[in-house]
Amino acid sequence: MNRRTLITAVTTTVAAVPLSRLAYAAEETEPKDMMSITAPYLASARTQLGALRRGEITARGLLDRVLEHHAKVNPSINAVVTLDIEGAHTAADKADRHLAATGKTLGPLHGLPITVKDALETKRMRTTCGSTDLTNHIPDQDADVVALLRSAGAIIIGKTNVATLCQDIQTSNPIFGKTKNPFDETKTAGGSSGGPAAAVATGLTALEVGSDLAGSLRLPAAYCGVYALRTSRGASPIVPTRGHIPRPPGWATSSDMLTLGPIARTAEDLDVLLDVLAVPAPSDGTAWKLHLPAPKLTSLRQYRVGIWADDDYCRVNLVTRGLLSTVARLVRGAGATVDDSTRPVDFADSDNLFQRLMYATASASATDETFAADVQAADALADDDPNALYLKSRTMRHRDWTRADEERQELRATWAEYFTTHDTLHQPSAGGGCLALGNPGCSARRITAAQ
Repeated sequence: MNRRTLITAVTTTVAAVPLSRLAYAAEETEPKDMMSITAPYLASARTQLGALRRGEITARGLLDRVLEHHAKVNPSINAVVTLDIEGAHTAADKADRHLAATGKTLGPLHGLPITVKDALETKRMRTTCGSTDLTNHIPDQDADVVALLRSAGAIIIGKTNVATLCQDIQTSNPIFGKTKNPFDETKTAGGSSGGPAAAVATGLTALEVGSDLAGSLRLPAAYCGVYALRTSRGASPIVPTRGHIPRPPGWATSSDMLTLGPIARTAEDLDVLLDVLAVPAPSDGTAWKLHLPAPKLTSLRQYRVGIWADDDYCRVNLVTRGLLSTVARLVRGAGATVDDSTRPVDFADSDNLFQRLMYATASASATDETFAADVQAADALADDDPNALYLKSRTMRHRDWTRADEERQELRATWAEYFTTHDTLHQPSAGGGCLALGNPGCSARRITAAQ
C-alpha cells in the first residue's frame, strides 16, 4: 500500500451455516495478482485496473461480464436496485476509444465498472435513498464523490440499496425491499450501506463508496466479510460529502458528523479508491491540497496495539469477546506491544455526547412545522423522561450546541493524546454475530446480546 499499513487481525464469521454457492462469489482460485478469464470481476480492483491499462481486457468486455454476473447473482440478494446499462456502455466505449487513440488512461479508475450507494446523488440516474418521497428523483448534478469517480475514469453502472434515509442497521426500504446477506439469505447485510457491502462481496462491483455516521460502513462490512474505511473528519472531512441524502437533494451542506469512505474486497483496494476520494471539496480545492502521509512503521512487531474488547456500558457476546482475545494473542505472538486495559475515554459519556450531536444535526432538514412541534414537545418534558435526550438534543439552543461541540473537540484531543502512545486500537464492529432479517421498523426492534 502506498500510504498506510492496514492490519487485518480478525475475520468475522457472519453465519454458522454453509456458504450459499449462488450468492457467494468472492472465492478466487487465481493468484492474487492474476485475473480469472472466466470471472474477471472477482479479481481485486487493482488487478482489474492493471488488466484494463495493459489492454488485456477492454472496458466494454469487462462491463459485459459484470452485467452477465449481475443477472445471475443479484436477484437472490437484491444489492443493486438501479442499473443504467446504456449509460455504462456509452462510458465504457468512450474509455476504450480514448485508450486506443492516445495510449493513456482516463484516470486511475479507467474503465472499472462500479456501483454507487443510492444515498449519493448521481446525475441522470434515479436516486431515492429508499424514501418514497424521492421515488422518481433524478438529480441534475452529481454528488462530489460521484464526480470524482467519473473524472477518475470509473464506469458507473448503477445504484445499490440502502436503509430508508440511511437510518437502520439493516438494509430495507418500501421502494426496493430488503437486501440479503450474501452468505445466508436469512440474515441481514447490515445497514445502511448493506447494498454496497453485499455488492462488493459478491463481485457485482469491485469498489463502492459508503457513508457512515453511526456505523453504516463498519457494520455492513463486518456482516458481509469485506473491508471498509470510515474516513476522518475534523473541521472538514477528508472526503467531500456534498450531495449525500438524507440532507435534501441539492443542498450545499451535509451533516457535520457524516463521513464517506471506500468499501473493497482487499485492504489494498481501499487505498486505490481512497487515492481518488481524499481531496478537498471543490470549493476549497483552489486554496489548499490534502496529503496523507506514508506509514512510519514497516513491521507488525513495531506496533503499539490497543485492544478494547468489551465494556460494561455495551456488552459483547462470548464469541465476539473470544475473537478479540484471539486477536490479542496473535498480535502479541507477532511481536507487537499490546495494551488491552487502557480506556482513554468513558464509553457512556462518549455515547451520550454522540447522540446529542447526532440528534441535533438531524434536525436541519425538518420542516418548520415539524421542528416547532418538536420544540413544544421538548419544553414539556422533564430531563429524566425517556424521550428527553432525543427531543431536547434535536431542539437545543445554539449556545448548547457550541458547548457540545467544545466537548467533542476536547474528546478529539484526548484521543490524539492516546495515539501518541498507541498506533492502532482494535474494537469489535458489533456486539455479536450477523442479525436475522427483521420486519419491524428500527424504533420497534429490540436486540438481545446473549452472554
